Amino acid sequence: MPDTRNAPGLSPRLRAFLDTTNFATIATIDPDGSPRQAVIWYTLDDDAIVINSRVGRRWPTNLLRDARVAIAITDRTDGYRWIGLTARATPTFDQRTAQADIAGMARRYHADDPAEVAESIARFETQERVSFRVPIDDVHDHLD
Repeated sequence: MPDTRNAPGLSPRLRAFLDTTNFATIATIDPDGSPRQAVIWYTLDDDAIVINSRVGRRWPTNLLRDARVAIAITDRTDGYRWIGLTARATPTFDQRTAQADIAGMARRYHADDPAEVAESIARFETQERVSFRVPIDDVHDHLD
């Protein structure tokens, strides 16, 4: 049975997994109560996940209305290894912060392609962005 624990504080094993460049799937709640999922980039900042989007998309709009979020992060090389997180997201509309967050994610996810990093950052700079800091409330560990 998977280890489920209430956070705060990530074990070194969970932190190492989250520091690996994997994709996250988030689940938010639409206005009619339906679930909404999206595959996104993320970064780890202390014991919180940071996510970012262009303002106006459905999932960030959902988080602004209802801060509850579930996040699944799957190992890119072994889909049977994953962790689930539940939390409440706090938005940051400060464009300096949001742009720095998405630029860092572009560097993280396109580390092997500097041209793609530059192109992505140039595109993001033309967009109004929002970042969410997601302190982890609960971890569902399926890494073993």
